Amino acid sequence: MQLNQRSWNLVNHHRFAWHELQVREHSLDNGTSVLDFGTKHVGTLSGGQLLAKICMADLAEICWTTRSIAEWELPAVQVTTDSPLLACMAAQYAGWPVQSNDYYAMGSGPARLLRGQEPLLLEYDLRDSGHQAVLVLESAKIPKTQLANEIAAECGIAPDQLTLCIARTSSFPGTVQIVARCIETTLHKLFELKFPLQAIVSATGNAPLPPLGADDLQAIGRTNDAILYGAYVTLWVDCADSEIEKLCPSLPSNSSSDFGRPFLEIFESYDRDFYRVDKALFSPACVLINNLKSGRMFRFGEIHSGILRKSFGLT
Repeated sequence: MQLNQRSWNLVNHHRFAWHELQVREHSLDNGTSVLDFGTKHVGTLSGGQLLAKICMADLAEICWTTRSIAEWELPAVQVTTDSPLLACMAAQYAGWPVQSNDYYAMGSGPARLLRGQEPLLLEYDLRDSGHQAVLVLESAKIPKTQLANEIAAECGIAPDQLTLCIARTSSFPGTVQIVARCIETTLHKLFELKFPLQAIVSATGNAPLPPLGADDLQAIGRTNDAILYGAYVTLWVDCADSEIEKLCPSLPSNSSSDFGRPFLEIFESYDRDFYRVDKALFSPACVLINNLKSGRMFRFGEIHSGILRKSFGLT
């Protein structure tokens, strides 16, 4: 599929603009290229837009719009793709837990295809070829050379052919690239519900861009809430209506027993253990599905402005 090549090309096309985007490039001892979009600095909105596109292997348009939350008009991230399975599941999904003794981050981007160990990738036979890999890490730390060597080895490439793009959650790039996952979150929930993802033809979605968190913990809460309580996703599918109708009670975030509080409150109640949070919560607030086969439109869920106002500190 050459998705790593697409992300690699996108990175190289923007090298002339690193200064304006506030991207700091480092080279590790093994030749791995590290692009710091925002670990110790806040970065830029445009850097976040680029980071989100790198995550999606340049298979999506990502632009700015606005959303009304209560009486507030907030900026929002709009994502559109005509290759939702490839852009969101083969590339963007954060399915690789990257860790060593002193480092942990969730890895997303097309490098996951070269590693090829995730059940979703195996089920849909999603794979890539080539000698280059691009991985996006949500972290406030630059990985060390040994970890880069291990990542390259799992991808089956030389370390000097690896590019790591990094941003902490409370930076502009970190916040934007997470909020841009509204379609990805929908597709992953559909995967869990056994819906055939290849039936999804096109997708668009938007979610409000929250105020930057004062720290990464607050930013984790706000970016999750932007999707759980504020994301609005539309899918165009080609399948039987019965495949859609049986999703009704389970697709949006309000199907979860944990639904109804800001994510940070939920997270703290589980001692900050993501794996104890009800998996059904990780869904968009509202999903519209247009069935191309029948011409019918289905809607599940709704936007919850009150929770967003509390989470975002809109006073």
